[in-house]
Amino acid sequence: MLAGGDRWWPGLTGTLVLHQQPLQESKAPFTLQLKGFHQEGLVHWMVCGTALPAASSSYEFNAYRMQHYNLLQEKQGCRGAIVVAEARSSDDHSLMRRCVIMKLTDFTAEHYQDALSQNAAAVLILLPKNISSVPADVVQGFMRAERETLLKDTMMPVYVVPEDEQLLCMYEEVKLAAATRVSSILVRVLHSMVSTTAFQILVSNSYPIKPVTDNAIITLEGVLPGAGEDPQTIVITAHYDSYGLAPWLSFGADSNGSGVTILLELARIFQRLYSDPRSKAPYHLLFSLTGGGKYNFLGTKRWLEENMDHAESSLLHDNVAFVLCLDTLASGDELYIHVSRPPRPGSPLHTFIQKLEQVISSRFPWVHFEMVHKKINLGETTVAWEHERYAVRRIPGFTLSHVEDHKSEVRGSVLDTMSQVDLRKLKRNAVIIAESLAHFMYGLSDKGSPKEIQVFKGQMEILDSRLTALMSFLTSVPRATQLMDREPTHTLLISSLEQELRQHLVQVYKHTFKPDRRDPEVTFFDQMKQPMMMYRVKPAAFDLFLGGCIAAYLGVVYYGIQNFGNIYSRLKLVVKSKSQ
Repeated sequence: MLAGGDRWWPGLTGTLVLHQQPLQESKAPFTLQLKGFHQEGLVHWMVCGTALPAASSSYEFNAYRMQHYNLLQEKQGCRGAIVVAEARSSDDHSLMRRCVIMKLTDFTAEHYQDALSQNAAAVLILLPKNISSVPADVVQGFMRAERETLLKDTMMPVYVVPEDEQLLCMYEEVKLAAATRVSSILVRVLHSMVSTTAFQILVSNSYPIKPVTDNAIITLEGVLPGAGEDPQTIVITAHYDSYGLAPWLSFGADSNGSGVTILLELARIFQRLYSDPRSKAPYHLLFSLTGGGKYNFLGTKRWLEENMDHAESSLLHDNVAFVLCLDTLASGDELYIHVSRPPRPGSPLHTFIQKLEQVISSRFPWVHFEMVHKKINLGETTVAWEHERYAVRRIPGFTLSHVEDHKSEVRGSVLDTMSQVDLRKLKRNAVIIAESLAHFMYGLSDKGSPKEIQVFKGQMEILDSRLTALMSFLTSVPRATQLMDREPTHTLLISSLEQELRQHLVQVYKHTFKPDRRDPEVTFFDQMKQPMMMYRVKPAAFDLFLGGCIAAYLGVVYYGIQNFGNIYSRLKLVVKSKSQ
């Protein structure tokens, strides 16, 4: 992890087949006077052109394929993988059967649609290593284009790769080549003579893309038992998986590493309260970390089915006060309560929301707090928020988030890294939730305002260092659902989360849900991480030019042989006349 939340993207290794030659010291300056041509661009192109050796050089790197899955039998994402095409810039006027190279600023919905309409062979997107240095408007523009792209099904392969020096030099060359194609004929001819190389992008695979039929969705749960004979249950839940354009680059810092971090910190501080029988509240606290949150909250659905339809005894069968779903809480000065129906006055849910309002107004008055009511459409096959899974079961609940619209691009992006997280606001939101819960569970309203009575301070304080460590841990690997039971680093993350719950809770269980082989709700596909080759090759235009030169040379030689006598006689006369 770099300073300031910047990420050094993992998994990017490359090998140069031929060693590049060091740049020589610059010679005397020179000037080009070409109309319609950017002089500095040509110089930059000539310098970058030496980043890879000429002719037979190649560069190999890992590329990450766009999302590919079927949700409820509906095809989503990119269904192609093989690429054999020449690299071109998105500014080029002809993209047919070309691999379009885009940087963050180039990737817009218009450019992507243009590549689709021109039947481009593939799209390769370069992500910067230092996301924090990218302007906010560029990040938001990319996220919007990313969301629109993910909603479309395409056969065109789409790959994402963290940029490096070699890829940036290739990008500059193809960008410059596109600029010369709109210049004058003289400039294009000169550029063709100077540009003796192009780039070929290759992803070859002899195996077809296959569905992965044994992906497991894992859900963890644990309990802090309350005081009394028959206490109510408060469910605190968050989904831990991430989503973005490419699964292998989806780190999900804000969505939903922030929700998981706050849940784990709540488990720690309330365990300290519950460890003393005198300070144990008359509420069971049931914590759950669910998988499949980015895919219609399938982990929550299956967990509810197991607890309510199959388990003989479950806290969900008992008196549930409400369900608190934590989702995307590491940014912004807004907090939205998302509900399926307005809470009934006097109900535990209504009382808790009042506690939230009191804590915010007394301690954080600058935070905008609002309730968003969205009815559940039973005709739709997908749900927008996790609490809707509980609402279908008639369990009262809500989702707390700084995001107002469930379709917000913030909830699923490869740019959702630690650079987008504000740890101060993450801690503020954790304090709001913790204090509101404490005031509700212990009935502290009669003893003073939330500003006067602060439960979590001193030794009970929410720790900055712990929030930072948890967020760094959660964003150390991509948490896409299709990876969580596949790779050793991902299974280790699940085991670490389970161990964290066991440290503070009791009755900790790990639930593993396998898909129905005959009618799976979600089907993932393989080949999401591919070795990609970048070859420097001679372009066809140069070959034609070289072929023309050779043909002209052979024509002159042939003419000289066929007319040797005449040529010799004329030369003899010329020499004789000069000697006289």
